[in-house]
Amino acid sequence: MRFSLAALSLLALYSLSNCTSSSKEESSHTGKLTAEASAKPVADSSKTPSPEPVATTGKANTGDPTLDSLTYAPTGAILPGKRIFAYYGNPHSKKMGILGKYEKEEMLQRLDKEIANWQKADPATPIQPALHLVAISAQGAPGKDGGYRLRMSDKTIKKVIKWGNEHKAIVFLDIQRGHAPLGGEMEYLTKYLKLPFVHLGIDPEFSMVTGHKPGTKIGSYDAADVNQAVQFLSKIVKENNLPPKVLVVHRFTQGMIKNYKNIKLDPNVQIVMDMDGWGPPVLKKDSYHDYIQKEPVQYTGFKLFYDNDFRKPGSRIMTPEEVLALTPKPMYIQYQ
Repeated sequence: MRFSLAALSLLALYSLSNCTSSSKEESSHTGKLTAEASAKPVADSSKTPSPEPVATTGKANTGDPTLDSLTYAPTGAILPGKRIFAYYGNPHSKKMGILGKYEKEEMLQRLDKEIANWQKADPATPIQPALHLVAISAQGAPGKDGGYRLRMSDKTIKKVIKWGNEHKAIVFLDIQRGHAPLGGEMEYLTKYLKLPFVHLGIDPEFSMVTGHKPGTKIGSYDAADVNQAVQFLSKIVKENNLPPKVLVVHRFTQGMIKNYKNIKLDPNVQIVMDMDGWGPPVLKKDSYHDYIQKEPVQYTGFKLFYDNDFRKPGSRIMTPEEVLALTPKPMYIQYQ
């Protein structure tokens, strides 16, 4: 598949002045550069039911010789035994996030250096490196099928998966569905998700259930959509004898996730609700409290922006110690 960098950043840094969000939501908005994630709620991850034992095969069976030759095969559930630390973006765009801002080797060196800072802040919790790829990017134009999204090519997805395999990093494939049904976009990623170190992210911001163009309004997912993703991953886990999958659900406003109490937990899937907004520390903390802590699901995450967290006067990026002081303590950290 061929595509231009212009297509990847078609909705670059759009303003929320046309949205109906509150001032707090505006200030803490992600400002993504793409066209830039259930049962009873669990506030304390220590109370989360343990995943069922899984007899892992240790070998992928995707039907793709290139993928099946990869050797990194972690076993067992990642959370809460390890904290996941992810670099986010797309290798075709320097503006979409840190994953694509630098060449591979420098990016991975920066990842390791940042992980060392977090390990120093919490020596008791091992860190699992991760690469978080925007594998399906929302777009401002409908495309041939009216989906308002662009699927990355097999070549691009494999490239990032290989980076993860070589670096013993897990890989997240993120979906910004636009107008396309979530089920079909997950199906597109099925063969990659059969790898034991590949996981899923879903972004409500670009789930345009209202029919608006991505970037003109903040989208949303209902609990039923999250449950659909959980069931999809659970099926892959059971059919391929894999360790539990991690599902990251991004969130930075009240309306992005509806009916959270109806989200159903599954022992084969670990759900992370990720506070995905940028802005000064006080607003990021408020958003985490209001949209993540007050509406608990299972595990929590927190996103930091190398650029956007400095956009407001007096803003700065939060330190590991500040993030780890939040309640509940985030177990997934993402840098864009």
